[in-house]
Amino acid sequence: MSHEDLSSLRSFAAELAYLAGRVTLRYFQTDVGVELKEDNSPVTTADRQAERLMRELIEQRYPHHSILGEEEGETRPGANFRWILDPIDGTKSFVAGVPMYTVLVGLEREGVPVVGAVAIPPSNELITAALGQGCLWNGRSVRASRTTDLAQAVISTTDVQHMYENDKGPAFDRLRSRARMVRGWGDAYGHMLVATGRIDVMLDALMSPWDCGALVPILQEAGATFTDWNGITTIYGGNAISTNGVLLEQVMKTIRDEA
Repeated sequence: MSHEDLSSLRSFAAELAYLAGRVTLRYFQTDVGVELKEDNSPVTTADRQAERLMRELIEQRYPHHSILGEEEGETRPGANFRWILDPIDGTKSFVAGVPMYTVLVGLEREGVPVVGAVAIPPSNELITAALGQGCLWNGRSVRASRTTDLAQAVISTTDVQHMYENDKGPAFDRLRSRARMVRGWGDAYGHMLVATGRIDVMLDALMSPWDCGALVPILQEAGATFTDWNGITTIYGGNAISTNGVLLEQVMKTIRDEA
């Protein structure tokens, strides 16, 4: 794929994320109704309308591409290109009126994530990347932090309780005991803090593909890493760790309880 083609896809992904973000802002910090899905996670009218808008725009521009969205499933499985959408990542934050939710747009080519766009609507932030083209944060090039020692690192996680419920408790305890500071800046927002150099490590014990599709290109192009807890770069691992790249080996050794 040419540089120009990727640039065009990146621009379109950015447009999708931005426009869907504007939809969500209509409902943010209002009395938007909340329903519970089968997995007991919340969904709102804002989620559904934002995903519907993105799907319509993709169908108009790229009618032969596949689309996988959190709310409406997958169309045309097996296509060379697949858009992966999460209209509101961090719905619990959104419902609570906390401005740390995001809109995620990822694009796979033959199973490889090649484009990512993440909008943070309440703060008007947009982070985008395409393979080989760097990572942009509101239009300027950005890199992950250069922290070299876990003892100086800032670590964040979405949900501490998830660690203990998903057999990550001892590993999490080792990590947080060795880090400088631990915070709860959660969901994709936390992974974007890694990409933009504001924290050093982000941990999630539970992840779905639509939570991850946009993140891989962004973190990689920022010089960071996105892996599962086994250190494999994948959006299908069911969990995730982002690091600034420099700390990956230290984080993995700590998780494995290696000296």
